[in-house]
Amino acid sequence: MNGVTGRMGHRQHLVRSLLALREEGGIDLGGGETLWPEPVLVGRREQALRALAHTYGLDPESVSTDLDAVLADDSIDIYFDAQVTSARQEALKKAIAAGKHIYAEKPTATSLDGALELARAASRAGVRHGVVQDKLFLPGLRKLSRLAESGFFGRVLSVRGEFGYWVFEGDWQSAQRPSWNYRAEDGGGIVSDMFPHWEYVLHNLFGRVTSVQAHATTHIPRRWDEQGEPYEATADDAAYGIFTLEGGAVAQINSSWAVRVHRDELVEFQVDGTEGSAVAGLRGCRYQHRAGTPKPVWNPDLPATERFRDQWQEVPDNDGDENTNGFKAQWELFLRHVAEPDGGRPYAWDLLAGARGVQLAELALRSSAEGRRLEVPELAL
Repeated sequence: MNGVTGRMGHRQHLVRSLLALREEGGIDLGGGETLWPEPVLVGRREQALRALAHTYGLDPESVSTDLDAVLADDSIDIYFDAQVTSARQEALKKAIAAGKHIYAEKPTATSLDGALELARAASRAGVRHGVVQDKLFLPGLRKLSRLAESGFFGRVLSVRGEFGYWVFEGDWQSAQRPSWNYRAEDGGGIVSDMFPHWEYVLHNLFGRVTSVQAHATTHIPRRWDEQGEPYEATADDAAYGIFTLEGGAVAQINSSWAVRVHRDELVEFQVDGTEGSAVAGLRGCRYQHRAGTPKPVWNPDLPATERFRDQWQEVPDNDGDENTNGFKAQWELFLRHVAEPDGGRPYAWDLLAGARGVQLAELALRSSAEGRRLEVPELAL
């Protein structure tokens, strides 16, 4: 596990995924077999790695600052990467060349060419590979997916997404995100961070993205880093995108680290179809069927007499959705995929899927720079 000293690698992947699976007794593979993950912590700061191992009761020798030595260890089956984006591609190439199965945070590379190179290399090497697409496994999106699969929406007309929150500049209150996120030269930017998420959400729930028109901007040009030093923000901190989907639906998604939240969750998607609509966040999902849709009348001279939010129903937690951790759920599926003969069931969230996310981010930035709509070609190995 490379990059576990960072916020995401530490909290979501090490603690709330692999260590949580260990606390549950491992993964039951059936036939009396249990898969027991043994993390090896890799990074640049040995002291920080040893502190993590001590905190969580891991073998103190299961830490290393030498990636090449770890990749040469035949007892290690999987390489996981949660480093800064700019360091990921080269490390993944090394791991593939060493014959390791690959699981990685997104984006997998800083360019589409790099992302496709990784997908093709993994395919040639015959290793199994996956990319984190955690939003698909979260309770609200699982409920939204159930509605879509049931045909509830009829013909989907539009998807509207709102994501973001105010990330403090770092001067009078500390920032909630690392400073590299706001430096383009370090792989930062909300487009490269969030548009890969929007690609897989749209692709898996409603259809492939066929075109993009985006406007990316830097609303807050000056921020303060972890040492309290000011720096110029060279990466975009907000982006406004319009996407057309296979089948004709239109999606609009606003992403911003310079917006104050006035919604139920930090991300929400509203889906409108001919037969019904739904609004989903990370955990909850509300719906309104065609037969239960009220008939509002526009009259600005009179105050509203009804609460529109009260006219929607909650999708129930029929499948234990409320207890789902999206990161852990996908980790379990990937570990099963590696452990099962011939990979078991097909695994859709692979390096090619990761490349689609990089492609959309790259085209969105180009669309913003050129001020025009761009087609999104379908990718293949």
